[in-house]
Amino acid sequence: MKSKAKLLKSRNKSYRISQNVLISFRYAFNGIKYTFRNSRNFKIQVFFALFSLILGSVLKLDTSDYLILLMTVFFVLSLEILNTSIESLVDLVVKKKFSYLAKIAKDCSAGAVLLASINSVIIGLYLFIPKIKLFF
Repeated sequence: MKSKAKLLKSRNKSYRISQNVLISFRYAFNGIKYTFRNSRNFKIQVFFALFSLILGSVLKLDTSDYLILLMTVFFVLSLEILNTSIESLVDLVVKKKFSYLAKIAKDCSAGAVLLASINSVIIGLYLFIPKIKLFF
């Protein structure tokens, strides 16, 4: 019975908002770190993000184009973090049982990341092709 009381006590604290901004940032960085460690796709996306940003610097994108590239990168990475969050939450709720609704939730969140990734490729091509053509 003590463990149940302890669980309820810790659960009562789970809804509270952190009073310390630095602790809130630590929680956010923990989420990013967790996603990086546990999501293969996030690692791939970070690799391509760094590659794209370096390529943008090498090709000397103008400031507005570089900002578009940067926003696109952060949009994809943010969606991947949300996807990981949704998948974890769904797994928590359904445990090890199959649920068609859980499948829909996970597939839809993965689909959102896929659309953002396709969009990022289109934006990358739009930004990089004119600069690459100048070399030929």
